[in-house]
Amino acid sequence: MELGNVRLVLVHDDNKPRKLKHNLGHPRILAFGGAYSNLIRALAGAGREHGVETIGVIRGEEHLPLNPVLAYARACGMRLTYLDRAAYRRKHTPEVLDRLRAEFGEVFVLPEGGSNAAAVRGCAELPAELGDDYDVICCPVGTGGTLAGIAAGLPPGRRAIGFSVLKGGGFLHEEVARLQRQAYGEATANWSIELGYHFGGYARTTPELDAFAAEHHVERIYVAKMLYGVHDLIRKGRFEPGTRILAVVTAQPELPVASCDSPTGFDSGEPRWRR
Repeated sequence: MELGNVRLVLVHDDNKPRKLKHNLGHPRILAFGGAYSNLIRALAGAGREHGVETIGVIRGEEHLPLNPVLAYARACGMRLTYLDRAAYRRKHTPEVLDRLRAEFGEVFVLPEGGSNAAAVRGCAELPAELGDDYDVICCPVGTGGTLAGIAAGLPPGRRAIGFSVLKGGGFLHEEVARLQRQAYGEATANWSIELGYHFGGYARTTPELDAFAAEHHVERIYVAKMLYGVHDLIRKGRFEPGTRILAVVTAQPELPVASCDSPTGFDSGEPRWRR
């Protein structure tokens, strides 16, 4: 689509399979997430597909019947357990991890959001699939892994902009740099993060954002915030005339979750385009 003198192209690409691709070489994997976590869903599908035992540690209390995401995860063979919110905030402490290992045995622990060095390497593969018909690539930022990988994989002369979905997301600058150093030994200088489009914080929204998401048929928690930010920066003249922008749509609008036996349960991660 043309927005003034700037061209914007949407790229549909599920980042969770990319984050998991290089993390699946373990017999038993444990991941943390909320009741509607995309990571929990993706890991369950990947575990079923690749014969990996999976455990989902869910924030909060169990509610029956299970919502579609957790029902899907259980149908794929994922073992579900729950932590109250106080314990969940301490999820990476030795106390909590030792308790989980005592219950489930030795496990490989994925951080919340799936962002680690292996995830960064997976996300870094995206730019090579996109050709060279762009100047700037944008993506939502929750834990930093997708932005860290995309920026690391960019060819010379391109840059990446992340849009924080978290209120108080200033810490993400160091987190993205840390993930790049962990994956490649150094941080790149070809990325930045916009902090002013969180609309109140993670999973928060406003009538204005709801209307924008409905108009553009995008998911609210991540994608709508990024796209609203991109449109706003274009309106403010932050991009030079002729700039070619790719915006990575990392999630689809809220849809019923497929059966674990359905091939649509675990997205391949291949990019799809919408101009």
